[in-house]
Amino acid sequence: MKFSTQEEYGLRLLLRIAQDKSSNGLTIPEISVLEKLTQSNVAKILRLLRMGGFIESGRGANGGYKLASAPEKIIVGEVLSALGGKLFKSSFCADYSGDQQLCTHSIDCSVRSLWRAVQSAVDNVVDKISLRELMLDEAKVNMFVNAILDEAN
Repeated sequence: MKFSTQEEYGLRLLLRIAQDKSSNGLTIPEISVLEKLTQSNVAKILRLLRMGGFIESGRGANGGYKLASAPEKIIVGEVLSALGGKLFKSSFCADYSGDQQLCTHSIDCSVRSLWRAVQSAVDNVVDKISLRELMLDEAKVNMFVNAILDEAN
């Protein structure tokens, strides 16, 4: 299992924008250079983030991208959903039933139970972390995530 590059880059771009102290925000070319990504890739991901309501863009010569709300109000789980969706959705079995109308295991499926549990565990972490926490250094984020995991057990 892996997260997509779109989700990884999306979080990186959000962090970059959140850490920017300029009054105008960052432009696509600036973000592209800072993150070492192509301008077209940055533009595509910023569009998704803007459509998700996480960032806003200013037009004109002084325009740039800024957060649409405070970092503590931007929840990582919501960002990941906007960028790529969930690892497991309730429609998964219908979407991947093979060449049948219904999966041959639709009545009793141990695999579905596994994916549902994995999704629940991931949601338990990413739905409790805001962009504000991700702006901390790695050791502090690690402590925060471990506290969430300890709370769940």
